Amino acid sequence: MGFSWVNIIALAQFENRKMLYKNPNAPIEKRIADLMKRMTIEEKVGQLNQLNAGTLTGPAAPLGNKAPVMQEIRDGKVGSYLNLEGAAYTLKHQKVAVEESRLGIPLLFAKDVIHGYKTIFPIPLAEACSWDLKAIEQNASVASAEATAAGLHWTFAPMCDISTDPRWGRVMEGAGEDPYLGGLIGAARVRGFQGDLSDGKHLMACVKHFAAYGAVEAGKEYGHVDVSRFALWNKYLPPYKAAIEAGAATIMNSFNVFEGVPSTANVYLNKTILKDKFKFKGFAISDWDTYTEMINHGYAANNQDALAKAINGGGMMEMNSSISIQYLPQLIKEGKVSIKVLDEAVKRILYYKFKLGLFDNSYRYSNEAREKSESLSASNRAIARKAACSSMVLLKNEKELLPLKTNTKVALIGYYAKSKADMFDFWVAKGDYNQAVSMFEGLSAKFPNLKYSEGYSSDATTTDSLINAALEVAKNADVLLVNIGLSGNKAGEDRSLANIKIPLGQQRLLTELRKTGKPIVALVSSGRPMVLTQITGLADAILQCWIPGTETGNALADVLTGAYNPSAKTVMSFPVDEGQIPVYYNYFNTGRPTSADGSGNWFARYRDIPNEALFPFGYGLSYTTFAYSDLKTDKTTFSKSDIVNVNITVKNTGKYDGGEVVQLYIRDLAASYIRPVKELKAFEKVALKVGEEKQVRFALTANDFSFYDMDGNTLLESGDFEIYVGGSSSNVSKFDLKLIK
Repeated sequence: MGFSWVNIIALAQFENRKMLYKNPNAPIEKRIADLMKRMTIEEKVGQLNQLNAGTLTGPAAPLGNKAPVMQEIRDGKVGSYLNLEGAAYTLKHQKVAVEESRLGIPLLFAKDVIHGYKTIFPIPLAEACSWDLKAIEQNASVASAEATAAGLHWTFAPMCDISTDPRWGRVMEGAGEDPYLGGLIGAARVRGFQGDLSDGKHLMACVKHFAAYGAVEAGKEYGHVDVSRFALWNKYLPPYKAAIEAGAATIMNSFNVFEGVPSTANVYLNKTILKDKFKFKGFAISDWDTYTEMINHGYAANNQDALAKAINGGGMMEMNSSISIQYLPQLIKEGKVSIKVLDEAVKRILYYKFKLGLFDNSYRYSNEAREKSESLSASNRAIARKAACSSMVLLKNEKELLPLKTNTKVALIGYYAKSKADMFDFWVAKGDYNQAVSMFEGLSAKFPNLKYSEGYSSDATTTDSLINAALEVAKNADVLLVNIGLSGNKAGEDRSLANIKIPLGQQRLLTELRKTGKPIVALVSSGRPMVLTQITGLADAILQCWIPGTETGNALADVLTGAYNPSAKTVMSFPVDEGQIPVYYNYFNTGRPTSADGSGNWFARYRDIPNEALFPFGYGLSYTTFAYSDLKTDKTTFSKSDIVNVNITVKNTGKYDGGEVVQLYIRDLAASYIRPVKELKAFEKVALKVGEEKQVRFALTANDFSFYDMDGNTLLESGDFEIYVGGSSSNVSKFDLKLIK
């Protein structure tokens, strides 16, 4: 007697119930334990193997690491794919994993969704200038909704590297130079990307690059890092820690070494700090080929040696190089890697596959209908437009040139203002610049009398004919809008620059336009702070536009016309010259600090440029003005158990409604380890109507006055402190405070 389909289905369901790991009602830990018992060593190792399936984010992939090979999936040799995306495409490959492999373990699909998936938001450095944590979280949530609709489960963001070197191309991925602000922003992005991972519309975040990658020498990508443990704990680790505490599922090892050992295999970083001190429960992934690159570092003799050192040093999933699948079973057999170490890594990876619901609803992320409706929707574009507005920093505005009336006769000059191909940076996921709004398009819609001229070529050089054409367009204009800076393709990984001045061709163009006597607004496009010293005298207004994303032109039009009053503040200091780099606000005093008026000799200074940044951390203008008054505290002496309430009144004294980022800094005047001259400890963004004033209150606790020693122990010492409150790190009011035992 044959079986009917009903009998077959019933039998399959009965068999599934015997497999605890397939029971959706069982606790995740028990499901993992059951599955682990059933896995061979080769299948366990397969979970550590991430292959690249699409656009490379590193050098050419090695043999076998090409387009997805279905048999590898069937054999359980792949745990994750990078750059395999699209609802239909991910569904096709997930079905092979779930329905044709022995145990049906689903795949993870990952991609660098750095600042948007289809709807591209401002680069993270620009987004950070908003100082708006709720908006930053929302932006990441929009990106995750679009990405998960295309079948993705995982993004390699946020980058939490603190950097003080704008020559480094990857500063565009971070939140600037301050560890406190960087931590808050990293945590906000984790919350936005991940949610609680239960709704199918959020994806796993990945904190990178662990650790101290932002300190690469001379801003050179993949370069050497040499920092003390004191700097590690107080400057570089706080943002990673904050993002991990926000619940980040994964963390990525960095390309650099720390204390002579590559981060990928660094026991102090990956075990002492990450596992023991930070209590990180997620799993780690290498950066691209960092296992095999340890051979180039001179730390490993060959692939087998590199793999053993990486796994024993805390490594887990391996991106791209695929040496785990080749050598790890043999290393375990030889006793060079413990099966216990392998099992811990696999359990952590499986936990998130269960957490994402992939064992119970394996295809929930591969929904073509949702992919179509979520991608580049009108509501997503509206959020991106607001984000772009809030990221632009007004650096100069002489004689209140801005905002402009829409009937102003405007000349828009600059090749990049019209070139969509130069709008986007390296990290734009599936963003299409053809679907973006250029400066020319956005401004043309707002200024009916706008005329355009290139002014310079695609490589930022110029000619007499290009300048003459620009001068001709300028003749009948009331205001000249000149887009200068760099193409977006100069920002991101592998895009370090030694020269970050405004290109000479653009400087020449501005010089000639200046001779017309027409007011000039410089619109600076770049993925990093540039040296603007040479052009500050050539422009009446300077707007740092950064790389604003899909809604670039519309957002710029909103800002220039005053529909949006700029309120962004810098999160990286702008240097006077490259020779000043690194320049940052929270520096340590020397034994011979600069005198107040700069006079005299034998102190720490340059002879040819100022010590101070051209535009310091926390700086940014508005179309209105703000007055600070009545700085006071409820106590001048406090103990470790007290809360210190700091109050200040802020008033809008200008002509426009606007927002201001009120910033609080401290200085520890004498401690067992030297402390910076200023440290950001709190801020609040307030909206004020014309003539309105508000009292802003900050509640400081003992934690705000503490710091770390060389081993990561928290120190809180009695002594004298200075408290500063104001609109930037260099424009503050001060009072004194004493902490007693």
